[in-house]
Amino acid sequence: TAAAALQRFTINFTITNLPYNSDMEKPDSAKFSTTRRVMNALLDRLLKESSIGPAFQGCQTTAFRPVRRGEDTGVDAVCTYRQEPSARPLDRVGLYHQVSNKTGGITQLGPYSLDKDSLYVNG
Repeated sequence: TAAAALQRFTINFTITNLPYNSDMEKPDSAKFSTTRRVMNALLDRLLKESSIGPAFQGCQTTAFRPVRRGEDTGVDAVCTYRQEPSARPLDRVGLYHQVSNKTGGITQLGPYSLDKDSLYVNG
């Protein structure tokens, strides 16, 4: 039997109640580290409760970027899951809808307000 393969997908969204700070672009800064840790935990909790939950391995926030002249913060993350040989490929449309539902229509992730038009899931 073939072994499960680790697969990645990206998830991107914009937080509207977290003003962008230039320290957020420096991976060695305290601001980046703290914000990354919080984002990873929130994404992990969210995706563990989705249909990929049993196969889900975790997310790593890779970047923060300024949106709307720095008033908002864009978040880029790479998430990993185990793809069993017998399983169907990642249903990114289905996963998008699950994330949408679990964030109140892409409005809330933990303490953060989201731009409802900003969610992107790419398998």
